[in-house]
Order: sequence, then C-alpha cells, then structure tokens
Amino acid sequence: MHTLPDLPYDYDALEPVISSEIMKIHHAKHHKAYVDNLNKAEEGLQKALSEKDVSSQIAFHNALKFNGGGHLNHSIFWNNLAPKSRGGGYLNNGQLKTQIEKQFSSFAKFKEVFSSQAVAIKGSGWAWLGYDTRTKNLALATCQNQDPLLATVGLIPLLGVDVWEHAYYLQYKNERPKYVDAIWEIVNWKNVEESYQKAVEFSN
Repeated sequence: MHTLPDLPYDYDALEPVISSEIMKIHHAKHHKAYVDNLNKAEEGLQKALSEKDVSSQIAFHNALKFNGGGHLNHSIFWNNLAPKSRGGGYLNNGQLKTQIEKQFSSFAKFKEVFSSQAVAIKGSGWAWLGYDTRTKNLALATCQNQDPLLATVGLIPLLGVDVWEHAYYLQYKNERPKYVDAIWEIVNWKNVEESYQKAVEFSN
C-alpha cells in the first residue's frame, strides 16, 4: 500500500512564498487523495487481473495514471522545495549550474524560459526540468494534469513546479506568474543537483 510521505519541513516553513494554509491543504488533502485513490485503483486492478477481466483492467488505466502521477509528482515536488534558512533559492557552483549556463547561456535566462513555459500551461499541469538520457542534456517539458514526466515524456525528473490552482490560488488568486516568480526563492537546488548527478551516472 502506498502511503503519504512526510514533508521534510513544517507546513509554515515556506512562508511567505507558500502559506501554511496552502501547504496543509495541498499535502494533507490533495496528495493524500492521490495516495488513497491510487491504492483503490491498484486493488481494483488486481481483482480484474485475477478474474481475467480485460475490460475492467483497461478501465483502471486512467485512474492509475492520474492518481499514480499525482503521487509521484508531489513526492518529487515537496523535496524540490526548501526554506530559505536551509538553502532554498540558492544554486551552488557545480555540475548542474555549469550545464544550465552551457545550455541556456545563463541561470537567469534558464529561469526566464522555465517560468514562461510554466505560466503558459493551459489549465492544470506541471512544468519540469528533466534529464534526457539519450542526448545527455537537460530538457524542459510541460505535462498536463498529473501526467508523470518519465512515463509520459521519457525525461528523468529533476525539478517540477505544480501549477494546478490548488497549489497557489488561495494566496496568489489568478496571478500564476507571481506564484511562479516567487517559487524560485524556495527551490531546493541541493536536491535538484543530487537528482541530476544520479541521472548522469545512470546514463553513463
């Protein structure tokens, strides 16, 4: 059975960028719902498999993709964030920064391009920085709803930004650009760097 992961910080730790109220609802309500519904879908699928009910097996596909993706995406997202007091928002010199500057000309340009893609998502979805094991380069991508990056696009996820309205609306209302701009202040670049190094090692 899948379980709701604990946050690596308190609900109010990301204020003022993300309010305690949003974090409580986002983690304890939304993420928990994805976990609970994923478990139910997997139980239903196992029953359908045991009964060799192909039609029912197919019917569970969307529930598994949506709730499984929601669980995967949020599990990454929580660790992609950190309070400023624990290094949030600061990217140290290293392999990741060097690669970002090589591909995007500057860290500032990277954030500009990433932010533009995040803001431009129609409806609900995620903006991602991923690693392409084929080209051995960083790549930007967007996914609709809760589609998981690796399973649907083929990129190893490094940094994801949730642009569903439940991630920001109570605080930023309809001003998604302000939310996306503010979230750079709490990106846990240490975590992103670690994921990048693992992805590079995996592809070698």
